[in-house]
Formats: sequence, structure tokens, C-alpha cells
Amino acid sequence: MLRTIIIAAGATLIAAPAMAQRAPAANSALDHVTHVRSVADLAAVCDPRVGGVARLESIAYCQGFLTSAGQYHALLYPTGRRGRPSFCMPSPGPSVAEGGLAFARWAHDNPAHAEEPALDGLLRWQQASFPCAPQDRRPNRGR
Repeated sequence: MLRTIIIAAGATLIAAPAMAQRAPAANSALDHVTHVRSVADLAAVCDPRVGGVARLESIAYCQGFLTSAGQYHALLYPTGRRGRPSFCMPSPGPSVAEGGLAFARWAHDNPAHAEEPALDGLLRWQQASFPCAPQDRRPNRGR
């Protein structure tokens, strides 16, 4: 049994470098899923034009990207703490699927931002779609 495990581990170590050197297929259907850099790239995965498994992976990538960005923003600006958030999500807000489709529409309607980093464009969309109420500018006399 131990000998089998050692042989299997050795085979894996030998095969791993060969597998790592294999070039990815050029322009495969999943390239856009694994190489999201720009607003245009993220919009493409949030409203994919491909079918089958590639479509499911695109949607999962989009929803993970949006969820992660939203959770990070929530950690930066917890409720009741000082600091002005970049956007203010309504309650209840859109589903993550609705958000992905809305972002893709915004990106399509704002092509000037297509080559910006994906996260920058996502924040632009969130600020435009979910603006915060104006802050009270009166000085806080209680402190």
C-alpha cells in the first residue's frame, strides 16, 4: 500500500512539470472566464454569449467577482462606523444575477470605460446605480 502511494506521488511529481508547460488552447471558449482584466472582460462574463458549461462558468465567475467586491466594500464601511461608503446598496438589493446583468448593460452603455480595470468599472457602476444619500453637513456639536 505504501509503495503504491509513493509510486503515485512520484508519478504526479514527474507529470506536473510537463502538464504545466503545456500551452493553453488559443482563444478557447473559456479564455474570457479566466482572463478578466477590463470592464469589457467582466461585462462579457456577466452576460455571456457562449452556451453550455462555458456559460455556467462565466456566470459563476461574474457572481463570485461581484459578491467578493461587495463583501470587501462592506468590510471597509461597516454600518454605524465613520467613513463615507462608495455606494449604498438598498435593502433589499438586487440579486447577484440581476446585478451581473445590470453591470453588463451599464458597461455596454458606457464604452469609454471598456478598457479600465474590471474593479474600477464595477465601482463606477455601483456608484451610478446605488448612490448614497447626501451627508448632513452640519457640525456634530455633541462631540
